[in-house]
Amino acid sequence: MSEVSVDANKSAQDPSVPENSNRRKFLTVATSVVGAVGAGYAAVPFIASWNPSARAKAAGADVEVDISGIQVGQLIRVMWRSKPVWIVRRPAAMLEALGKHEDQLKDPSSENPQQPEYAKNQYRSIKEEYLVLVGICTHLGCSPQHLSNGAFSQYAEGVQDGFFCPCHGSKFDMAGRVFQNVPAGLNLQVPPYNFIDDNTLLIGSDGENA
Repeated sequence: MSEVSVDANKSAQDPSVPENSNRRKFLTVATSVVGAVGAGYAAVPFIASWNPSARAKAAGADVEVDISGIQVGQLIRVMWRSKPVWIVRRPAAMLEALGKHEDQLKDPSSENPQQPEYAKNQYRSIKEEYLVLVGICTHLGCSPQHLSNGAFSQYAEGVQDGFFCPCHGSKFDMAGRVFQNVPAGLNLQVPPYNFIDDNTLLIGSDGENA
């Protein structure tokens, strides 16, 4: 009886062998498919991270500025590539004063490459009236203060207007030129820019000035 019982068990198991094999194959394939799909979804944010974000694109874009409303003597601030940029409309008296204190400056002729070639002049600008500067101190990256109407004279004798960095005492005139005996070694940077028309400034591109 035991032999019959054993034979019966064998015969009962024989049909199930291919069934179990097929089941294992099905589970293996299903697991692989699910794993591949999961890996695909996991790869989406990683691949997406290769594409620049809208903020990253905007950070490198040119900035168009309407300067029609800037009053004489006024300074406005805009952001370009995550940096503050100053635009100053300088009065005639301020422009004239730029030639009277060059003996106090480290680089009065702008020999160091802190400006495009078209701004390598006494005024460090395309149009004498408009000054365009990156408002970041060339010492340690602080943002200097604009001092006008005689407030700057306490830091530079005989100079009425300028930029003073309270962090470490660096100072610059109204062309962004650095004074002697201060931590900053370079003039303030003039960014690439051009005038689209009399009332519109484009910061970031040289345009026809290149």
